[in-house]
Amino acid sequence: MSDQISVLFVCLGNICRSPSAEGVFRKLAAEQGLADRLHVESCGTGNWHVGSAPDPRASSAAAERGVDLSGLRARQLKVEDLDCFDYVLTMDRANQADVREIWHQNGGTEPKLFLEYGHSGRAEVPDPYYGGDDGFDQVLDLIEEASAGLLDDIRSRLA
Repeated sequence: MSDQISVLFVCLGNICRSPSAEGVFRKLAAEQGLADRLHVESCGTGNWHVGSAPDPRASSAAAERGVDLSGLRARQLKVEDLDCFDYVLTMDRANQADVREIWHQNGGTEPKLFLEYGHSGRAEVPDPYYGGDDGFDQVLDLIEEASAGLLDDIRSRLA
């Protein structure tokens, strides 16, 4: 097993859910002394927001939990990402279907739903983009819980 594990979080536009997951996961990994063992990124299946900072509502909700998203910029998923990352984690079934189509054509790491690592009983992280501010808090709750489960899985791989 490699000394470093790479994780890619994927949503639709890479301005709400996946950058939030990237930020939360990096923070939790650092708190557990695993930051130097992980490479973490996020991206979107669409190209609408490439180069944009995360949605201000996502950044604000994350900042309230001590998570800084200010350095993140949206990018679109690339075919080669499936060869470069150990974990490719999608936020919902639509994102997963888009990534799986690429995976079926090109191989690489099979995408999984991120919430498979959580215990919420939910399969998808809802997209808060068109909703109110409370949706961003709900997203962070789901991300924090699934991130803890993902870190447990990664720790077992690094052992």
